[in-house]
Amino acid sequence: MSGNVTVPGDKSISHRSLIFGTLARGRTTVRNLLEGDDVLATANAMKALGAKIEKAGDVWTVDGVGNGALLEPKEPLDFGNAGTGSRLTMGLLAPYDFPVTFVGDASLSSRPMGRVLDPLRQTGCQVKAQEGDRLPVTLHGAPLAVPITYRVPVASAQIKSAVLLAGLNIAGTTTVIEPVFTRDHTERMLAGFGADITVETAADGVRTISITGQTDLRPQDITVPGDPSSAAFAIVAGLIVPGSELTVKDVLLNETRTGLLTTLQEMGANITIKNRRETGGEEIGDIHVANSSLTGVTVPAERAPSMIDEYPILAVAAAFADGETRMEGLEELRVKECDRLAAVARGLEENGVDCTEGEDWLTVRGTGNMAAGGGTVETHLDHRIAMAFLVMGLASQKPVTVDDGAMIATSFREFPDLMASLGGTIEAVA
Repeated sequence: MSGNVTVPGDKSISHRSLIFGTLARGRTTVRNLLEGDDVLATANAMKALGAKIEKAGDVWTVDGVGNGALLEPKEPLDFGNAGTGSRLTMGLLAPYDFPVTFVGDASLSSRPMGRVLDPLRQTGCQVKAQEGDRLPVTLHGAPLAVPITYRVPVASAQIKSAVLLAGLNIAGTTTVIEPVFTRDHTERMLAGFGADITVETAADGVRTISITGQTDLRPQDITVPGDPSSAAFAIVAGLIVPGSELTVKDVLLNETRTGLLTTLQEMGANITIKNRRETGGEEIGDIHVANSSLTGVTVPAERAPSMIDEYPILAVAAAFADGETRMEGLEELRVKECDRLAAVARGLEENGVDCTEGEDWLTVRGTGNMAAGGGTVETHLDHRIAMAFLVMGLASQKPVTVDDGAMIATSFREFPDLMASLGGTIEAVA
């Protein structure tokens, strides 16, 4: 596999661009927006709340309604499979004195929302949900919502962001205490939009983020960097397919998102980052990759927040490495689009890879040779499981089949074409 490619815009920043643009009074422009189903679901929700969102050529425009001026939607907000979009919008709407119902597909409806709903309840928001705080969920904000100080119980940028978004429209100061540093796009982007937000980091690494509510936001011109989670598939393909050499251009290099690169380099990957530069307060660069002999490593639990979406593709890389790779601190994988930890383990076993799954860890024992392949992987409607094992099939002794690839469009519609442009072959099976 060889060539130069770009990947679609970062998913996290794309969601936030639409949401924050809706809260700004005036026109926000967004270039390189990820046009996957999840982000488009967020766009439709923002339209239902009063924003005017259009695409002209390669540029999206968001004509916002202003902070505190969202409209009551006429229908339930359908987020499909978009966990980020739904959870952030719950925070956004928690202080509004009208009912809003959130719905989603079967996968999203099976995912627990309590970790986001619990702090929103503390603001005075009334919540009606299915058993286990699952969708459908109806919120009705308190007429006089109260600011809270909330210590995030697990490493989750979605919880942090939901509380900060609620605080945007609550009089007074809302504070989030974050013991473990998670992706910080919300803090960076809110500051860029003009929110009154402060971030302090203690000597022990605990972060305190405070936001003063009911302030005006300014529209912005945003260029979304390439998504490192999408780039991960091309990067690992370049490492494990014999003779490969490729470059993925314009990739986001935010320190909260580079855990996979660090891990692969520890494994001996031939990865170099070129043309580092800054755009919109975020560092980006071009990632050059060449086929490499990898060695198993232990990935510490504290690295998990910086690569939580990349463990499926890391497990594939580990299957081709020499020796044991142990990944720790993976409890968050149990509540993704599916139980990703179990799905990865079963997919590896189906393709002849020796592995052991623990409650919050996974050990993969590679032989340093091509994985056997030849199996059919049950994806559980999870896009990252599908793409990870299709990448395995590009380098394994026998082709790998996934039971469904349609859900890839939720985050990376261009995936098959991008792999084909590098010389890989991914075929639909009738």
